[in-house]
Amino acid sequence: MKKSAALSLPFMLGLFVLGLFVALATPQSTHHYPTPPETMDTTPADKEQQPAISPRVNLEQLQREADDLARTAQTIPTDVASVRKGMLPKDVIEKLKQIEKLSKRMRTELNP
Repeated sequence: MKKSAALSLPFMLGLFVLGLFVALATPQSTHHYPTPPETMDTTPADKEQQPAISPRVNLEQLQREADDLARTAQTIPTDVASVRKGMLPKDVIEKLKQIEKLSKRMRTELNP
C-alpha cells in the first residue's frame, strides 16, 4: 500500500508540472477589438496646412478692423454687468451687431 502511494505522488507531481507548463505555454486570451473605420475626411494630409493669405487681402484694413473689434468687445462685459443690475445700455445691441459684422468680414477676408 505504501508503494502505490509513493508511485502516485511523483505521478501526481508530474501531472501538476505538465499542467502548469501547458497552462503557461498556451497564449492568453487576447481582446480582439474591432478596427476603427477609416476617416471620412476627403482632404489629403498635405492640404492640412492653410495656404498663405491671398495677396488681395488689405492687411492694414484687416488690422484696423481687428483693433476695432477688440475695442468694441472689451466694452461688452461692462454692459452685461449693467444688464444684470437691471439696466440695458442703449448701444449694447448695436455693439454686438458690429462685433458680428466685423468678425464675419474678417473671416471672409482670411478664408481663401
